[in-house]
Amino acid sequence: MTDPASPDRQTEARAALAEAMALHEAGDLEGAEAGYRSVLAQNYRPADVLPLLAGLLGRLSRPEDALVAWDQLLAIDPDHAVALHEQGLTLHWLGRTAEAIAMLERACAVDPDNAVKIGNLAVVLADAGRSLEALRHFRRALALQPDSLHLRHQVRRLGSASVPFWHIPMMNDVPRNDAFEAAIKAAIDVAGPDARVLDIGAGSGLLSLMAARAGARQVVACEMEPMIAEMAERIVARNGYAERITVHARPSTELAVGAELDRPAEILVSEILSSDLLTEKVLDTFEDAHRRLLAPDAIVIPRAASAMGCLVASDNLADYAFVGDVSGFDLSAFTDFAPQRLPIHGTMTAWERLSDDLELVRLDLTRKKHDATLARLPITVTKSGRAIGIVQWMHIDLWPGVTFDNHPDRYSDGGWLQVLHSFPKPIDVTAGETIDIAVGHDRITLILLPLGDQRG
Repeated sequence: MTDPASPDRQTEARAALAEAMALHEAGDLEGAEAGYRSVLAQNYRPADVLPLLAGLLGRLSRPEDALVAWDQLLAIDPDHAVALHEQGLTLHWLGRTAEAIAMLERACAVDPDNAVKIGNLAVVLADAGRSLEALRHFRRALALQPDSLHLRHQVRRLGSASVPFWHIPMMNDVPRNDAFEAAIKAAIDVAGPDARVLDIGAGSGLLSLMAARAGARQVVACEMEPMIAEMAERIVARNGYAERITVHARPSTELAVGAELDRPAEILVSEILSSDLLTEKVLDTFEDAHRRLLAPDAIVIPRAASAMGCLVASDNLADYAFVGDVSGFDLSAFTDFAPQRLPIHGTMTAWERLSDDLELVRLDLTRKKHDATLARLPITVTKSGRAIGIVQWMHIDLWPGVTFDNHPDRYSDGGWLQVLHSFPKPIDVTAGETIDIAVGHDRITLILLPLGDQRG
């Protein structure tokens, strides 16, 4: 009986491997697979042959078979870095994300300075929604390969994907910033530097930094988006206020007195107002803070916010809010699906006023509880036209004598937009007449709808 380890059998196996590799190189993948399996059946150099077979099976779009080959290799060498890495990528291909992450983490532990492995782990983490972990791994990979355009792109892509587009223009909004800082300084002058400051929705940490610069000795900030919270921590440290400002990567509803706050806060600063005031659960957040996190006589900045607006006509905006005859067909029923709110930007979109400016809804943010409201508001028409809705903006009361608004006539370069609240259908109006509008809110959105006979 011939010994499998005899020189003759080794020579035969070596020749079979060479032939299989030649077929692989020539693109004959099926033939190469048969050759590799023949070599493995002879137990010749399996640690070298299995990676070739697994890679080939991947090219043949047979991921389950490739997994079997990688498993066989890992049974021989549990710390085989390539096998761990490729196994992880194959599991990700199959949608087995949790297993893929575990395998890629093992690969990175075995080969900790491999930028490719770290970068691929980051990709899978990002796909799993674990953006902050992914960003940290991309940064680590980039530190190992600082010239990698791919990694630089991934760091930028992941960061920008987690941050709303309006964040940077809002930070560059000088009138807004000056108004908030004036209010914060006035509050600390009244409450004193030992007053605890709570910053809800900290974003970049700007308002916390203003409070610390104004003299506050302890600021607790929270930001529910982990990636933004981590950036706020870096910004706070870079500006030298890490000892006075603590940033928590969680919503304010997860903070507690006795844990993140050593006592109820005497000053609340928050800029979570959306362009239509309420979208970011403003009332829920402020009510929870009043109930659990603030001293009874705490200073609240801003202390009030109003939705301002006017009746408008616009052929341009009407095309975004209504549909009628299209290509000879009546599609008007589809208007039922039209957005109730359309963001617009100052005078960059053509529209004209059909009424004076009016206060539509006012929120007193110092109140402990807010109920949904609905009231009748008569609007006097100042110009005849086809009213398509109400353009709405904000007016914010920060401190006695300190206010800010994004009035469309004088505000076009900040983070807040104006909003068109479209009517269910256009209304023809005549100068001098009055139309009644239902105004209010359901705690999470503004309600602005015409009442009575709607003439279209």
